[in-house]
Amino acid sequence: RYCAMEINNIELLAKLLKESNEDECDEELDYERPKVSPYMTPGAIGGSSSAKATEVNDNQRSSSKDIWQIKEAPVMVQNDHYDPRPSPEYNIKFKQSVAAEDVFLGMGVKSPATSSCEEIVVDIILPGTVFKDINLDVTETFLDCRTPDYKLGLHLPHKVDHINGKAKWIKEEDKLEVTLKLTREYDFLNFEKT
Repeated sequence: RYCAMEINNIELLAKLLKESNEDECDEELDYERPKVSPYMTPGAIGGSSSAKATEVNDNQRSSSKDIWQIKEAPVMVQNDHYDPRPSPEYNIKFKQSVAAEDVFLGMGVKSPATSSCEEIVVDIILPGTVFKDINLDVTETFLDCRTPDYKLGLHLPHKVDHINGKAKWIKEEDKLEVTLKLTREYDFLNFEKT
C-alpha cells in the first residue's frame, strides 16, 4: 500500500513540474522547438543548413562573376599530393622558461604539461641541403618547408605567432630549427603572475 501511494505522489509531482517547466520555457526561450518524427536521423539535428547558405546578399558581391567574396572563403593550405619529393624527418618539442621556484620548490604556477609551454620548436633534418635553397613559410597553423630535395607540410598543434618566429640553420647537423611563440586562447591563465 505504501508503494502504490508513493508512485501516485511521484506521478503527480512529475505532472506538476512538467506543466511549470513548459510555461517557463515558452516565456524565457525564443526558439522554435524541433519537430520530432519517428524517423529521426543525425542530419535532422540543428535545423536546415540550406536556409543559412542562401542568405548571402547579392549587392555585397564585388563582381557579377564572383561566386563568393574573399572573406567568405576559408583559408586553405596548398598541399601538393603529386609532388614526388619525400618529407624530411622532423621533431616537435615544446619549450618553457622555468625558474628555481618552478623546478625545485613547486611554488610557481608552471607544470611539466604542454599547457605551461611558451614556445614550440620544430627541428627539420635536411641532409645534403644548402641554406640558400631552403624556402620556409609559416602561418598561424601551418609550416611549409621546401628544398630541391624535400618538402614538408606540417599542421601545427596550436596557433603560433608566425610573424615573430625564429629559424636557425645548424650546418653541422643539416638541421633547420624553427622556434615559434604559442598564441593559445587561455595562455593568460597559465602564465599569470602571482
